Amino acid sequence: MSVGPAGHRHTATATAAESTATATEGTPTAMTATAPESTATEGTLAAPGATLHYRLAGSGPVLLLSQSGEGDADRTVDLVPHLTDTFTVVTYDRRGLSRSTLDDPARPVTMADHADDVALLLAEAARITGTDGTGGAAPAPALMAGFSMGAAIGLQVLARHPGVLGTLIAHEPVVPNLLPPADRAEHVAELRAIQEAHATGGAAAAFPAIARHLGIDPRHDTTEEGLTPQPMTPRRVANFDFFIGTEFTAVTTDGLGPAELAAAARRSGTRVLPATGRATRPDVHTYRCALALAALLGTEPVAFPGGHNGNTAFPRATARTLKALLGR
Repeated sequence: MSVGPAGHRHTATATAAESTATATEGTPTAMTATAPESTATEGTLAAPGATLHYRLAGSGPVLLLSQSGEGDADRTVDLVPHLTDTFTVVTYDRRGLSRSTLDDPARPVTMADHADDVALLLAEAARITGTDGTGGAAPAPALMAGFSMGAAIGLQVLARHPGVLGTLIAHEPVVPNLLPPADRAEHVAELRAIQEAHATGGAAAAFPAIARHLGIDPRHDTTEEGLTPQPMTPRRVANFDFFIGTEFTAVTTDGLGPAELAAAARRSGTRVLPATGRATRPDVHTYRCALALAALLGTEPVAFPGGHNGNTAFPRATARTLKALLGR
């Protein structure tokens, strides 16, 4: 989950305009991306109860990036260009965020909805890239890197759609059910306290609580040079409102537990790599969720640059880590 008026504090340049990437509608069309992602394909995809906005860029094996917090496809603007020489990178707006619209905004969004959306997006990416098996070859399982909320979604994909993912990198997943009962209750209570702060004081009141929850101190945050600013635009505020008001509830009420996850990992054959940020405090709940996932699967967590938001604060180093872990 990301935090603060700019998601993280950038070096040198802390103010600038929002990314001007815009959605296309209907049939996907090749276009030049407004972000430095070379030539990208943008489009919309119908899903049960929603219309999803997505972007494909690059060539090679399909790698879907599922963002943290209120992050939409534009939040990866600095990461994607360092991956497109190796992967066909799929980014998207989760249903309810930015350009991914809900048919019925009053209907709750669940983690299962998000997982089913990822499966649909990956099938569409396979169709576009010709890796869906229609030419006679076996469909190629996709790669997925999920961060916080995105990691929790990836674990849902593992359980609901076995065989879709070849490798899943789960960076500090927000999955309270992975923790022992007392720690789980504490994690859920923190998330609900953030919701209460947001309900009474809006996003401005929620930000300090989120920062405390993730062990982030914006005053001492460091990043790579030359990052694209991410100002708190009205669209981003609306995304935060949806994330805290609706998606927190999807997380705290979800029933996917350790036993089901372990069985899903065995059944699917997916290589699951739990991951932590090198700078994340060990007492942060999502860090402990990653450790619990690693213990559940009998493996060791892998380390990524930075803290909980390292993929946006250190995109170049994150890209190098992703390539190394994915054998590219």
